[in-house]
Amino acid sequence: MQLTSLVSFVALATVVSAVPAKERVGTIIPLTKRSTLVDQDGVVNIKSLRNQILRASSKLNRGFAAFEKNTGSFHPNDVRNITKRATGADPLTDDQEALWQGAISVGTPAKTFTVDFDTGSSDLFLPASNCAVNCAGHTLWTTGASSTSRNAGRSFSLAFGDGSTVSGTVFSDTVTVAGLTATSQAVGAATRYSTGFAKAEFPPDGLMGMAFPQISEFGANPVFQTLVAQGKTTVSEFAFKLATSGSELFLGGVNNNLFTGAFTQNRVTAVGFWQIALGSANVNGTPRVTGGQAIVDTGTTLLLGPQNAVTQFYAAIPGARDATNTVGSGFFTFPCNSLPPLSLTLGGRAFPISAASFNLGQLSAGSTTCVGGVAAVDFDNMWILGDVFLENVYTVFNTATQQVGFATLR
Repeated sequence: MQLTSLVSFVALATVVSAVPAKERVGTIIPLTKRSTLVDQDGVVNIKSLRNQILRASSKLNRGFAAFEKNTGSFHPNDVRNITKRATGADPLTDDQEALWQGAISVGTPAKTFTVDFDTGSSDLFLPASNCAVNCAGHTLWTTGASSTSRNAGRSFSLAFGDGSTVSGTVFSDTVTVAGLTATSQAVGAATRYSTGFAKAEFPPDGLMGMAFPQISEFGANPVFQTLVAQGKTTVSEFAFKLATSGSELFLGGVNNNLFTGAFTQNRVTAVGFWQIALGSANVNGTPRVTGGQAIVDTGTTLLLGPQNAVTQFYAAIPGARDATNTVGSGFFTFPCNSLPPLSLTLGGRAFPISAASFNLGQLSAGSTTCVGGVAAVDFDNMWILGDVFLENVYTVFNTATQQVGFATLR
C-alpha cells in the first residue's frame, strides 16, 4: 500500500528534547485497568489478542474516513481498508479489553458513568436509556432527564474490526471530568451496542475520545478541547500514567510526582491522531528498524507495526519465531526467560520497553515460549504505540502546541 501525502496537514517532525518540566496545578482522574489477555495460569487469550489487531485497524479506518468528511481532504497517512483553569486528574482502571477507564458525569442533574479514555479516537458515547441491544448491566443515559440535553438531529454509527458496532443519536449536554465542566458537549446516545460492547466483554459504560476534532465522527470538539475553549482549564495539556498501580489521567498539565527528569517532546506530524515520527525500534541497543510514523494510542494494548519492520525486529531476538499458526497472523513468540533489552527511539531518546510489558504470557500452560507484545499489521510505514510501550513512560499531550512528550516514570 502507498500512503497519501498531504503537505498542508504535515508539519516537519521537529523535536524539542530535554524540556524542563514546569509546575502545574491539576486535577486527577484515577484510572484502573482490567485485562483478560492471560488466564489464571498466565496463558495468553488468543481471541483477545486477535481482537486487539482488528480494533486498532478499524480505528484507523474510521479516523481516516472522518478526517476526509470533516476536512474534504485525505488524511496524509490514509491507508484504506486495513484488514489486519483548574486542572484535574482521574484515577484509571483497565477493562477486559485492556483499555483504561475512569469516571465522568453527564447531564443536569449529573449522572456518573465509567468510560474508556482513548487517545486514538475523538468522540464520547454512552448507552442510552432506550438502548435495546446489549446495554444490560451498563449505566444508561436518560437524555430526557437532563435539563441541559439537546438533540443535535443527526445519527451516528461506529464499526469496529472485530464486528462490534455502536449506533445511535448525537446530543449535546454538560460533561464533567475530574471537576472540570464542559457545556454543550457532543455526546453520542447509543441505542444499539453489539456483543463486543456487552457488559461481559466491555465493563465500562462508554468511551471518551481524546484525539483531535479532525477525526471526530460527530464533527465536533472532543471533551478536552471543549474544556480548553471554554476556559475551564488554563493549560492545554493532559497526561497519562498507565501502570499496574497508581494509574491516572491528569487534566490541565502534568503531575510532577509521577515522573523524573525532562520531557522529550515530539511534534505531531499530521493533526488528527496523535501521530509523531518514530526514530527506531531497537534490540540490545541497536536500531533494527528506522523511520516511520507512530500513533500514540491509549486505546490499544499492543505495540503494532508494519509487517516487514516487525519481522526485522524479531529477527534480532534470539529464539523468536513467527506465530501465525499458533496465535494468529502478525504475532511472534520468544523464549520466556531470554529477552534482550528492547527500546523505541523517539525524539532522539531511547525509551526502554520492559520485559514485563513485552511478555504477553505463555503460549500454553507450563510452556517456556511466550507471546511478544509487538505485533505486525498491514500498515505501510505506520506504527501504533499502545500500552506495551506507554506503560513504561509518563506521557503528556498538548493540544495547543500539538506535541506529545515522554518522560521517565518515577
